[in-house]
Amino acid sequence: MALTKAQKVESVQNQIGLPKDRSSETVETLLEIIKNTLASGEDVSISRFGKFCVKEKTEPKGRNSPTGEDMILEPRNVVTFKCSGELRKRINWQ
Repeated sequence: MALTKAQKVESVQNQIGLPKDRSSETVETLLEIIKNTLASGEDVSISRFGKFCVKEKTEPKGRNSPTGEDMILEPRNVVTFKCSGELRKRINWQ
């Protein structure tokens, strides 16, 4: 099961002792910073966690399903994640 934003807020609230509204604001602010940084084309690196990278995809070949016609799709940016060695060890040793 995935960790929801509400669960992240609750975790911050419990671990740091901030009120729920401040915990929510903290989580929202962090996520906005990450989104804005990635949207500007920059990578986001978090020590001992990993790195979110923006990669440019070239124009892939595609097919129009109804007509079967070959077509070239628009190039696009995608976000990838590469976990740190420490995170990889923690995931694989539990």
